Amino acid sequence: MFVPFSALPEHARVWIYPSSRPFTSEEKTAIASRMEEFLSQWSTHGTPLKTGFALPYDHFIVIGLDEAIQGASGCSIDASVRLIQTFEQEFDLTLLDKMNVCYRQGEEIIYTPLKAFRKLAKTAAVNQETIVFNNLVVNKGEYENLWEVPAYNSWHARFIK
Repeated sequence: MFVPFSALPEHARVWIYPSSRPFTSEEKTAIASRMEEFLSQWSTHGTPLKTGFALPYDHFIVIGLDEAIQGASGCSIDASVRLIQTFEQEFDLTLLDKMNVCYRQGEEIIYTPLKAFRKLAKTAAVNQETIVFNNLVVNKGEYENLWEVPAYNSWHARFIK
């Protein structure tokens, strides 16, 4: 059962897929349409899942699932990943590479390999105050409060002196 992302409870599980570049307006429209269609039918062993999604900053796909009603099975999670893979192929995006970091540089969102982020930290091009996106948050409450934070308040801090 598809609901607006805002209607999901704080304990809803989230998956965050950062994009290697911002979505164009056409891509965002297509992604939103296909996400709604997929999530409206998303189920586990025939039981509908209460889900929603967001596309913050035209740079991320965030899927939320209220596991208190029904949790996702391995097969249903695989189906969602296959959808993300189709977006990667169709729009020439990278969404599934977990060895990257997203951070703000002014109003711009930068997507960079973790190795490059470490080098930036060593040269002080990024610092403890740099706003980073902690894509490892696990639920909507963490997403709303701990996703977009200064580096000192995230796992990124270990790379910055």
